Amino acid sequence: MTSLFDLPFEEPEAEPIVEPPPPARSAVRDDAVLTVSGLTAVLRGVIESQFSRVAVEGELSNCRTWNTGHLYFTLKDEGAQIRGVMFRSDVQRLKFRPEDGQHVVARGRIGVYEVKGEYQLVCDRLEPHGVGALQLAFEQLKQRLAREGLFDGSRKRPLPALPRIVGVVTSLDGAAVRDIVSVLSTRYPGVRVLIRPARVQGEGAAVDIARALMALARVDGVDVIIAGRGGGSIEDLWAFNEETVARAIAACPVPVISAVGHETDFTIADFVADVRAETPSAAAGLVAAGRDGMCTALDRAHRRLDAAMHRRALVLRNRVHGLTGRPALAGWPGRVAMRARQVSELAQDLERGVRGQFARRARNLEVLVRRLEARDLRRRTASARARIRAADAALASAMVRRQHAHAGRFGRLAARLDTLSPLAVLGRGYAVCWHQESATILRDAVDAPPGTAIRVVLARGSVDASVTAARPADSDERS
Repeated sequence: MTSLFDLPFEEPEAEPIVEPPPPARSAVRDDAVLTVSGLTAVLRGVIESQFSRVAVEGELSNCRTWNTGHLYFTLKDEGAQIRGVMFRSDVQRLKFRPEDGQHVVARGRIGVYEVKGEYQLVCDRLEPHGVGALQLAFEQLKQRLAREGLFDGSRKRPLPALPRIVGVVTSLDGAAVRDIVSVLSTRYPGVRVLIRPARVQGEGAAVDIARALMALARVDGVDVIIAGRGGGSIEDLWAFNEETVARAIAACPVPVISAVGHETDFTIADFVADVRAETPSAAAGLVAAGRDGMCTALDRAHRRLDAAMHRRALVLRNRVHGLTGRPALAGWPGRVAMRARQVSELAQDLERGVRGQFARRARNLEVLVRRLEARDLRRRTASARARIRAADAALASAMVRRQHAHAGRFGRLAARLDTLSPLAVLGRGYAVCWHQESATILRDAVDAPPGTAIRVVLARGSVDASVTAARPADSDERS
């Protein structure tokens, strides 16, 4: 059965950085005319055959993870830069989060992105620069402590079935203490938890952890101690790889559970401790195992299933690598990733086009709404009604003015008529003589000889008379 001592830590040993061989002479004739696609295909074949495996050191920039899960970045130094891509399956195996400004060693092969005519580094491993030194120190200390017997199973102590007081060595600022208290309060509500704060990373953290372990061990009634912290990089976890912490755990009189980082993180403290827990929460679960045996059984089944899945994944990964090594399938992940990148770019262009089309349709709709509102029958009727009211008011005003004008004219004509009326003349003492037979006005005395019946119209009434004498005008003039 494989022990913790036999499990690897971090990645395998770093491969040496190789210089690329000189490029082979092109098989294309000097006078041959190639298409862009043809030339790119020739270049891709030459580049991918000459640089099938390289390790490149540089600084990360423009680091971005797409929604497909692939990581795109630029690797640069003082004089040059190269684009890089890391596929989702390889990204998921990273133990750190790549960020701009990190100095790393990228391992993989050189590929060509034909759509844009660019060459790029297809990376399958990415590690921070300098991890090799920490790995060597880890292995040397591990071998020395193993020779001293600190890892022997015979010195491992079983955990108490029902501990009364559980000591915890961790930082109060991290999530580990909250996870431990939360699990214990849920699954083992009657247990007492005694926390001894300690720094878990940085300078002097190892000495602080060792002092905290010794302080808790001297407390009467402490049955088990959990020492750990949350996940992080190898530098963050390095305090638990110090010899000081390892010897403090070995000298502790009560069982110690090491709960450092995540399931894939292994430290010297894990090998020296009586029990190694995958996470701080799992450590609290181990303490509560006697009270909750069912949960412990399920947890063991979960670990077995997880190990089987890892083994199955390893078998399938080896099969995929084997298929990838075949000439007919060489470089297919890169081509798939390149197509995925092209699809992502086309999707972005399509999204921008759709948004622009929606904006244009919205503007056209707004114009049509304004035109429709301008032709609205209710608005036009209201406008016509307003014009009719204005015209009606203007007509009434014109009629009043016209009536006043005609009334004034009528008054003037009436006055003039009254001035010219014969009744007015009669009113001043004059009379009108009518010939009764001919019913004509007499204007000349010759027309009324003696004996003629006449009617004299006065201002008031009339009289009938008979002419007794007629004196013509010329006789009056002679007399």
